Amino acid sequence: MAAWCWRPRSGRERPRRMNGMRHGPIDVPDWVQDAVFYQIFPDRFARSDRVAKPTGLEPWSDPPSVHGYKGGDLLGVVERLDHLAGLGVTAIYLNPVFQSASNHRYHTHDFHRVDPILGGDDALRELLDVAHERGMRVVLDGVFNHASRGFLQFNDILENGEQSAYLDWFRVHRFPLDPFGGGEPGYDAWWNLPALPKLNTATPAVREFLWGVGERWLAFGADGWRLDVPNEIDDDAFWREFRRRCRAVDPSCYLVGEIWGDAGRWLAGDQFDAVMNYPLARAIYGFVGRGFADDEVARSGLKRLTQLDAPGFAAALTGLLERYPRAIVHAQLNLLDSHDTPRARTILREDVGALRLAYLLLFTLPGAPCIYYGDEIGLEGGHDPGCRNAMPWSDEASWDRSLLDWLGRLAAVRRELAALRRGDTAVLAAEGEVLVFSRGRGPEAVVVVVNAGSTAAAVPSVAGLGGRFREWTEGSELELGEGRTTIPARAGWVLSAAGS
Repeated sequence: MAAWCWRPRSGRERPRRMNGMRHGPIDVPDWVQDAVFYQIFPDRFARSDRVAKPTGLEPWSDPPSVHGYKGGDLLGVVERLDHLAGLGVTAIYLNPVFQSASNHRYHTHDFHRVDPILGGDDALRELLDVAHERGMRVVLDGVFNHASRGFLQFNDILENGEQSAYLDWFRVHRFPLDPFGGGEPGYDAWWNLPALPKLNTATPAVREFLWGVGERWLAFGADGWRLDVPNEIDDDAFWREFRRRCRAVDPSCYLVGEIWGDAGRWLAGDQFDAVMNYPLARAIYGFVGRGFADDEVARSGLKRLTQLDAPGFAAALTGLLERYPRAIVHAQLNLLDSHDTPRARTILREDVGALRLAYLLLFTLPGAPCIYYGDEIGLEGGHDPGCRNAMPWSDEASWDRSLLDWLGRLAAVRRELAALRRGDTAVLAAEGEVLVFSRGRGPEAVVVVVNAGSTAAAVPSVAGLGGRFREWTEGSELELGEGRTTIPARAGWVLSAAGS
């Protein structure tokens, strides 16, 4: 297979055309390509005794339910930052934190108030301050496509009907509304779920309100927004102004969209910095997996996973790397799973060898790797609510310590080797189940070799790839030479020239 690589660029990328689309200047936050993210579902991560709680909570150790609360909070996150630091985490992505009548808080009641069960505004203040002192960024979840039945302006319509002052905040079709009856609700709702009335972003007051929310919490100290289903606000002008206002508050804020497919429209330099890189997750699973939890996968946005050999993975990877400008590729939020998918270990049917290879690829490819809370200790779980289980802090005997150590090592290697964070990428060889690619150039270059097969295999011959190398994940040295190097089954190497 032919190798390819990018021409390096410095500073902002100039306007250019990719895939038929004209891109403006690309200006993404420089810190993102160095980051290791950790996604936290606040209700299920950690509970602090410093936050008063209602009495109707589920037992922490019980299986998660659709509607029940466990009582995790933001001070619980503060009290577990040592765990994140030990893992090598430098950025946190929080699922929604604003006042809501749902454990996931995607049903927002008040965009200007942190939920009291999470500790309120003061708890977010403490989390931001302590995280920043430790060099960690915090990105919030922005749910701007829809609100909830308890949102003030929608509740005003429920109370006052056609006399409401806020009729144009939503798209109402008839009266009376039916928000609880199970029939046609009488208004536009996300996926026709009456609990989630869609905001009418064509109304100037709604636009100003949402832009103001974006500005307010960045001024409060948040480091960016993960934007929930932003493609469903089908309005490029809205997102361009959102970006302009957010960058006016914090020029280094990170704007990452939840878009599951081709995101070229939103990644032209004028809207988002990146998206959640589910296409890369699909490709990684296809390469390392030897069977998947198909029924659980089908219930999620991943839909279906297809097995790939090394050439197939190389082709998929090349397509993803060429799809967007280089700066955006390096800012992508790379993940294996999230609150919207089964957990990675479950997807791979508890194949820990495959899971280790998946994370090796996640940490050595361009973009910011993101760990979903609990994956580092081997948590399992199917699609929602199974993937939203509580972190078992009091049952460390159940933790997969080997996996925890592996992820910590990968983060340390990525931190040590600048080429893994900022270097150009070239696929050097892809034969059978063995992939070879490089990051960076010259003496600081890093070569990654992955054998996803079930038997040992010869490392493909690559021009100029020979001599003595340091293997970083195990801290060993090995010799590469044409026709005499074999990589074990289900193994991966991260190599640099010995002595470099």
